[in-house]
Amino acid sequence: MTTPNRLAALSCAALVATTAAGCASVEKAAGGGGDGTITMGTTNVTSVLDPAGAYDAGSWLVLNNSFQSLLSFPSGATVPQPDAAESCQFTGSDALTYTCTLRSGLKFTNGHPLTAQDVKFSIDRVKKIDDPSGPGPLLSTIKSVEVSGDRDVTFRLESPDAVLPAKLASAAGAIVDHQVFPADKLLENGRLVGSGPYKIDSIEAKGKAPGTVRLSANPGYHGIAKLQNDKFAVRYFDKPDELKSAIESGAVDVTDSSLDPATSARIKDEDMAGTGKLRVAEGASGETRYLVFNTKDETGGNQAVRQAAAQLIDRKALSHDVYAGTVQPLYSVVPAGLAGHNTAFFDKYGEPDPAKAKKILNNAHVTTPVKLNLTWSRARAGAGEMNAVKEQLENGGLFQVNVQEEPDWTAYQAGWKNGSYQAYPVGWIPDYADADDYISPLVVDGGAFHNGWNSTQISDRLVPDSIKLTDRSGGGAYDQIQKILADAVPMIPLFQNKSFYVYHPGITGVDATVDNTGVFRFWEIGRTSK
Repeated sequence: MTTPNRLAALSCAALVATTAAGCASVEKAAGGGGDGTITMGTTNVTSVLDPAGAYDAGSWLVLNNSFQSLLSFPSGATVPQPDAAESCQFTGSDALTYTCTLRSGLKFTNGHPLTAQDVKFSIDRVKKIDDPSGPGPLLSTIKSVEVSGDRDVTFRLESPDAVLPAKLASAAGAIVDHQVFPADKLLENGRLVGSGPYKIDSIEAKGKAPGTVRLSANPGYHGIAKLQNDKFAVRYFDKPDELKSAIESGAVDVTDSSLDPATSARIKDEDMAGTGKLRVAEGASGETRYLVFNTKDETGGNQAVRQAAAQLIDRKALSHDVYAGTVQPLYSVVPAGLAGHNTAFFDKYGEPDPAKAKKILNNAHVTTPVKLNLTWSRARAGAGEMNAVKEQLENGGLFQVNVQEEPDWTAYQAGWKNGSYQAYPVGWIPDYADADDYISPLVVDGGAFHNGWNSTQISDRLVPDSIKLTDRSGGGAYDQIQKILADAVPMIPLFQNKSFYVYHPGITGVDATVDNTGVFRFWEIGRTSK
């Protein structure tokens, strides 16, 4: 879970709410639904829509609605349910064999039948292509895929993986047509064929990336989705300001959580006061943000320094003053709403307290003020986020903090990977709704953030033990893991985003798709009037 492949996708996936790259200018694109189309706006850029190479929020937004997987997450659910499959289950108690039986009569939008052979081809293809920016690491525990007839599929695993159903329910498990998709390379965006609730009608490109993706209801779809609209479009914008103009002008009907915090808060206040022209659906989200320490650095490698920083961080102030209530304080690596979440950091440190932080440093014989460099690249609140953290850390004179910006995201990613920074903020959006997706990729052996920290107790015992549990409704070993993390502090949880969708009156169903799975379900959205 911590391979270079996983990290390669982080530039889009981990900072989905902060990515300002995108496509489709406000002036050039068509308006929001003159032909009945419901149009969604986002700043979450993407370039590849082939499931074998797509591993960012901008692509999965489309793939979750145009391709089927064996399982999917219904609205409000954290346990995947059969979708293209009629049933799925582990056989035996060792979580090494997983079997599924497909629904009968499944077809791709080109009329080709969808069979067990397509499922095997799709999984084998992701692993064979092993695209550096693709979702291959999610399927790394699969040793082989076997088929029996047209409907039965068996997954043989290298090691126990009770989280496999959730992984298969993501776009990494999207089923593709083996008669259309090449086995050893990606397919061009314009030739995509799926079997999901929608079929892709057209992709209007801007440069090498999509600008607008237009979809319509798939009449041959067989699955759990019940469509509330016949046409849907996704438009990609360069900047939050462009998206703001588009939603206010009616060029788009609904946005994801891409608006800047101040705009989101203003629209919410106006909606609650009954004076606004727009509506807000606010709810849970699995997106998280952390302040990460380079534990190989002399300063960041001092546990007492990290603990003192954890004692000084004021999450409530970040949430209220910097992010205008569009995020909520987070006191564990696993966010609220998932089994395994706790309040380990609050339990250990309580409210911000300079006196306690000073005691931690004094007991470790650390000379103050501690000089610390904070490097950042992107944040929805811009420079305000790390400037606020600087002020909090310097409270009491215990730290002397230098904040520096690295504007280039690729350079920023390379910087933390090669150990150039002492401390740096990074966001994370889950691949699937399970506590494991915040532990295995982020904590084991330095994690995807390359902080240099590892606990053999976590890596060699607690994670392997927890991933064997086929009943994912309990916390498993995650409570113990997070207590270890709160003491060691390789990273400090800062906040958990709120889903914050803005839409026009007359658009319905937005509330039905606001949850912490990260899946926006186009089919839930309807229109009562234009």
